[in-house]
Amino acid sequence: MPESFPNPIRGTGLLTDWPMPKDDPAPVATLLEQCPKHGVTPLRSAPDLAQACGVAALHIKDESGRMGLGSFKALGAAYAIAKDASANGAEHAAPGQTYVAASAGNHGLSVAAGAAVFGARAVIYLAQTVPEAFAERLRAKGAEVVRAGATYEDSMEAAQQAAADNGWTLLSDSSWQGYIDPPLAVMEGYLQLAGEAVAQMPAPPSHILLQAGVGGMAAALAAHFRAAWGDEPQIIVVEPEAAPALIESIRAGQAVTAPGPVSCMGRLDCKTPSMIALAGLSRDADSFVTISEDEAHAGVALLDRHGFATTPSGGAGLAALIAGLPGIGPQARVLAVLSEGPEDG
Repeated sequence: MPESFPNPIRGTGLLTDWPMPKDDPAPVATLLEQCPKHGVTPLRSAPDLAQACGVAALHIKDESGRMGLGSFKALGAAYAIAKDASANGAEHAAPGQTYVAASAGNHGLSVAAGAAVFGARAVIYLAQTVPEAFAERLRAKGAEVVRAGATYEDSMEAAQQAAADNGWTLLSDSSWQGYIDPPLAVMEGYLQLAGEAVAQMPAPPSHILLQAGVGGMAAALAAHFRAAWGDEPQIIVVEPEAAPALIESIRAGQAVTAPGPVSCMGRLDCKTPSMIALAGLSRDADSFVTISEDEAHAGVALLDRHGFATTPSGGAGLAALIAGLPGIGPQARVLAVLSEGPEDG
């Protein structure tokens, strides 16, 4: 059974001197209308899976078709780049604008696709361990790919250095001291998903499951869900057992790095939280949960049998429900996010 830790600072939170996640999706929707790939993703009811999980209702926000990239992350970079273009008073980014990012997954694709849509250049740094097939997908989106180092952390350091050396815009989905505005814009983009879900839900849920890596998606969604639905829904944040950055930070009462082995939940395998995300989730989340590698694999297998093909990262929140979460009973009405499609989808 997943380990669960109730949030003792719910409503007050940590890092009160940091910016909080934004909660209004209206500006995001306005700017994303400029993107020809933009479209609303479905909210899917899953009565058979709900019965298998022992809950009254289960609604799944399915991001597997988002903007042709198959992941919620398409929203973040596309919005951040659109916001820059709007600030320039143009339909496209400034001539010669270059966005640089490090990636081990969908964030790099979203930066590449967003840059292409808005007339900018994308340079994506990859560790040597990232498969060449992923590098080819990035090139197909128009990005330049640079290999740097053996780990994601190495590639991030190289991307930061390239940004500093060349005057490029570093576009990361995490935040740290001295690096706030770009990741805040990326997180703001994820509010489109939240706004759609609120409009699509037949009634407010009793429980919301949000998987997290550095925490950007979870924090943005939680902020809007609180604004829309108040304190009633129980918001549960799910992390890999191998990368418990948020739960350990909440336990410690401060941001911590939580080293661990490599996780099969690769998009969530983040050992240090985003500071903005930690600030928001420490205020808005009711509990933090970790799941094992075996629980993630078992959850994805059951999801696939019910017609919800995804990866261990994309299905982590649902995998926690499948594994058996304390406090979720037969009357529960659950909202979860399928945050990406399968690897070969």
